[in-house]
Amino acid sequence: MKHFAHAAACIALLCLAAAAAGRAADVFRVSDRAAIPFDQMMQDLRAVDIIYVGELHHMEEHHRLELEIIRMLHERDLPLAVGLEMFRAEDQRTLDAWTDGTLPIDRFISSYYDNWTLPWSLYEDIFLYAREHRIPLVGLNIPSEVSAAVAKLGFAALTDEQRSRLPRGLSCNVDPKYRKFIEQAYTGHGAHSRKQFEHFCEAQLVWDKSMAWNLVAYRKANPGVKTVVLAGLGHAWRSGIPEQVDREHKATSRVVLPMVDGQITPATITADDADYLLYW
Repeated sequence: MKHFAHAAACIALLCLAAAAAGRAADVFRVSDRAAIPFDQMMQDLRAVDIIYVGELHHMEEHHRLELEIIRMLHERDLPLAVGLEMFRAEDQRTLDAWTDGTLPIDRFISSYYDNWTLPWSLYEDIFLYAREHRIPLVGLNIPSEVSAAVAKLGFAALTDEQRSRLPRGLSCNVDPKYRKFIEQAYTGHGAHSRKQFEHFCEAQLVWDKSMAWNLVAYRKANPGVKTVVLAGLGHAWRSGIPEQVDREHKATSRVVLPMVDGQITPATITADDADYLLYW
């Protein structure tokens, strides 16, 4: 009861801080369970190599906060790139042409919809800001048909052609820790049997691991560039993409998640999951 009372008090403090400051979000720091100003979080984020920012894809407010983080990092003249779940790695040339200013907006929007199904308006300001300021965008995702095939029949059933569209040498071994993470992070996934759930776990691992490997490849080719990774909640949690990156690449990082009623709150999240929660 004491833990939940403390969490409730922190939420109340965040509400008061947000109202007093006139901004849409303030921050819950998970390590010491303290309510802190947004600027204080940003001071910490500027000191690390990778910042994972989770989102509910359909939430406009989440994208506004992502842009605020990107903007505040860019304004400090830090070498910066933005990694995207929303684009496949195989479409990197499209992203490069966009940020170089050589691809017309109508063609870019067409490519966006080839990669992602949600309305362009949700991400428009982020993409336009990146283009205006020549901030590199990095496609991290894999073809949806590959992850869907794994979810249906398992990793072992992939064809040679499907495997060729994944990072070279990628394997799929779902350990008990990752399985437990999936059970917690993906409630209501709809798997009705143990085999279906195992395939679901494999699909998520292939997804997380592939995006991690694509991110590591970019960072190795561009040392010293700070990277903001925009991904769905289940991928951005510490046990998702960040842990897979940590296994392959030495870098400091932070995980920033939005609070989600009943799922991501001070009462449910520990330092093993995230470093900061955003509340508005």
